[in-house]
Amino acid sequence: MDRSARIAVIGAGLGGLTAAGFLQRAGFSVRVYEQAPAFSRIGAGIILSSNVTKVLRRLGIEDALCAAGIKSQSYISRAWDTGETLYEIKFDAAKEQHFGGSYVHIHRGDLHAVLEQGVSPGTIAFDHQLVGIEENGEAARLTFGNGATVEADIVIGGDGIRSKVREFVVDRSAPNYVGAAAFRAIFPAERLNGFWIPDCTKWWGRDRHCLPYYLTGRRDEVYAIGVVPISRWEGDNEASIPATRDQYLEAFSGFHPDLQRVLEAVDTVTLWPVYDRERNDCWGRDNLVLLGDACHPMRPFMAAGGAMAVEDAAILSRCLATFDVPAAAFRSYTATRISRVGEVQKISLANTWMGGPTDTDWFYCYDACTAPLAAPH
Repeated sequence: MDRSARIAVIGAGLGGLTAAGFLQRAGFSVRVYEQAPAFSRIGAGIILSSNVTKVLRRLGIEDALCAAGIKSQSYISRAWDTGETLYEIKFDAAKEQHFGGSYVHIHRGDLHAVLEQGVSPGTIAFDHQLVGIEENGEAARLTFGNGATVEADIVIGGDGIRSKVREFVVDRSAPNYVGAAAFRAIFPAERLNGFWIPDCTKWWGRDRHCLPYYLTGRRDEVYAIGVVPISRWEGDNEASIPATRDQYLEAFSGFHPDLQRVLEAVDTVTLWPVYDRERNDCWGRDNLVLLGDACHPMRPFMAAGGAMAVEDAAILSRCLATFDVPAAAFRSYTATRISRVGEVQKISLANTWMGGPTDTDWFYCYDACTAPLAAPH
């Protein structure tokens, strides 16, 4: 594709910044538009598995990710009541070499600070909330809430489950509340009072689960996310509501004492609704294309949403650099991605990933930078 094409990426998240970094390295002019006024260290933790870190290595930021977060030494699944180990992976040097990348936990705020290093200075335009798209021939005119307007030859929607770009590619339908919500808490590890926990443990209950893990290599900060069934959500869309430690503990009453010790250390707690969408394999139209949660949101039960966004970004950037016109690039991109993403969505929906003996190679060993591109049928 002509490298003079102007590319606008909507959303400075994991997928959007990864796409921008690769497209800039391919010689394209890229600008990223982010609705937030700035990056800040708020939010939650995120797991970046080896299929993510090996991609970000090509942007020169893998070492910075490992330094800002933690290279996990293990993942353990445990039974909610007996504490029995149901499955375990030790991320030693041999396993890292086998998978082709490290397994990292990191605070989302720290992640954004590192991702910004993967794009050229000045790439991100903050305080730009997309409010409209007007297609005019081969270009698109973007309008933002601050009054700015921009023309772009290609628009990449990396703007999440409530994507504005998606409204112009698919429809204006709202996401679906799935009948579950997640307690989230980040707290200093010193509140554990010397109680030792593994780097990452998932506690499997009958209808709920809890996943505490460290966020830094110093192991001085812990993130604990606990997902529970809640039939109706009374809050506003995706907005979180305040919760309490007592509510969190009550939700996991009867769970093994090891988890109780962790939850007793919790301080500030929020409760977040879980949303998804019905599968729709229309990811692009004309000069607009989607990636990540904008086109295939998935429930966070496999810790794979971020991974799929990064893989999307790598494949899409390769397609744009390979094919002569956007239509062919978009067809190759979707044909390459849909089958894999569909499998991950299915497993995330079932919430079975690593709940027992699991073949992980197909997921962790995948490399979006070298995987074959499908023909643009």
